Amino acid sequence: MNKIDLRSDTVTHPTEEMLKAAISAPLGDDVYGDDPTVNKLEALAAQMLGKKAALFVPSGTFGNQLSLLTHTLRGDEVILGKHCHIVAHEAGASAVIAGVQLAYFDDSGDYPDADEIERMIRGEDLHYPRTGLICVENAQSNGKVVSLDKLQAVKQMAERRNIPVHMDGARIFNAAVSLKTDVKAIAACADSIMFCLSKGLCAPVGSMLVGSEAFINRARKNRKIMGGGMRQAGIIAAPGIVALEKMTKRLEEDHQKAKYMAQKLDEIKGVHVLKDQLDINMVYCKIETHDPMKLVSHLQHNNILVNPEDEGLWRFVTHYWVGQKEIDLFIGKVREYVEMN
Repeated sequence: MNKIDLRSDTVTHPTEEMLKAAISAPLGDDVYGDDPTVNKLEALAAQMLGKKAALFVPSGTFGNQLSLLTHTLRGDEVILGKHCHIVAHEAGASAVIAGVQLAYFDDSGDYPDADEIERMIRGEDLHYPRTGLICVENAQSNGKVVSLDKLQAVKQMAERRNIPVHMDGARIFNAAVSLKTDVKAIAACADSIMFCLSKGLCAPVGSMLVGSEAFINRARKNRKIMGGGMRQAGIIAAPGIVALEKMTKRLEEDHQKAKYMAQKLDEIKGVHVLKDQLDINMVYCKIETHDPMKLVSHLQHNNILVNPEDEGLWRFVTHYWVGQKEIDLFIGKVREYVEMN
């Protein structure tokens, strides 16, 4: 049988339509700016998020770090959440690439208000770094979505202080579904937004960076500096067009599947679901087990892939290739393990 992969929504394989689009995509040389498929993808991304321009990049980490490099000067300080992807999962790249230092606000509970973030902005002093950028994240890596009013307040404060805002919007379309709003409303809360084509949208590779024409022009040169200039990139851009045109419209299904999974897991004695982290397609829970790796092995033996717990929490992610049948099988194997142990 095929494996059931709940490790992340990055594991999604491209659909048949995406593979056909890749094979038939008209190609050029994107470094020269004449790959028509890449140009179409960039125009579509900018239009959907309500920005003037967009840039195709190899990955989400690349897009975030490119933004830091483009917005800031070396030695600047960037204000951002201490659990966000840029801090926790990008290998310290901000120190290596942009040469900036990071100042953290606590994003583990309720997202902080604009006033709390504003108090972190450095004053004018010989001893202080310049606050060069504020970064926000929506949806968050912990499965929560930040409300529009909080994001709008941060953006208004940042404009008043003349500081740009970058949004890690890897799953911004999931956030829009959860907030029941147009993705443009979320994107309006930042000067630049990175979002992934390969998380939940089934494209095999790539992310987008959107913003003003001036910002994207600077970012395009910095992308070249970082080694991200791609040639006949239309082959991988074509699935991205399908992802934006079609896969963004079905994400509600993944959210409902996650809620179904959470309900069934919570019925198992010894499993506690964190219901306040259930805004998108992720289920976080605690499972009573003396040896977490035994549960991982038990599931793997039954062709189910999961990541081990992280700081006591398990995360299971729904996506296009996981249906109710697969979820029911997974639930049964978790129940089987808990009852045996």
